[in-house]
Amino acid sequence: MLHNRRPSGDAEGGTSVADLQALADRVKSLNDRYRHHGATDVLRGALKDPEAGKIAMVSSFGAESVALLHLIAMVDRNTPVLFIDTRLLFPETLAYQAEVSERLGLKDVRIIRTSEQELAANDPYGALRFSDKDACCALRKTLPLEQALDGFDGWITGRKRYQSGSRASLEFFELEEATGRIKVNPLAHWNPEDVRNYMDENRLPRHPLVAQGYPSIGCHPCTSKVAAGEDPRAGRWRGEDKEECGIHIVDGRVARQGESA
Repeated sequence: MLHNRRPSGDAEGGTSVADLQALADRVKSLNDRYRHHGATDVLRGALKDPEAGKIAMVSSFGAESVALLHLIAMVDRNTPVLFIDTRLLFPETLAYQAEVSERLGLKDVRIIRTSEQELAANDPYGALRFSDKDACCALRKTLPLEQALDGFDGWITGRKRYQSGSRASLEFFELEEATGRIKVNPLAHWNPEDVRNYMDENRLPRHPLVAQGYPSIGCHPCTSKVAAGEDPRAGRWRGEDKEECGIHIVDGRVARQGESA
């Protein structure tokens, strides 16, 4: 395994310019190698190709997550799957996570949470989401994920190009410069019909909230129903200038609509 995340050499302890260039070259090589392949081959390459390194999957167990989780189960059920429990999720999401994990036979699902000490210090009354949603996401999602990814060279996401403007040019492999990790997006080129067809063909269970008008599901306080004709992600942080939870970063910043990813 490569374990090239955050190599030494930068004066501030981050990834040096030379190391970032080497990582960028690896990402380009991986994209060139798998450019004309399908999702299964990309996923298999991410888990087996030495240039990808040690990889985990991060899943929200949301509306479309089961498709990629099924692919993971087909390729390697022992792949670490990281599920972030923000303690603000819908009860239906928690039940669905347990159901899908058991049904697919996933062997290494890791439920990660921000520690009670961190919550007590930074959000003792659970009200941070009202005053600073970015800070709430950072505390409840980004922080525990960063800790859980320690020791991994990269991670697999379920992001797709059609989901938002910031994802329109998404590649199968991308470099996350802020952390020195590789992100893998096997479903980057799938459209909504591809996801639905895959779920139908494999008789995969749906998240129970989808039928209730939630095509994109996050934390309970920041997710609302979506009306017919609205963008599927319109119910995420409705009315806010916010498109990402902070887990997906561009140049160390939260990616917002119109920015490249």
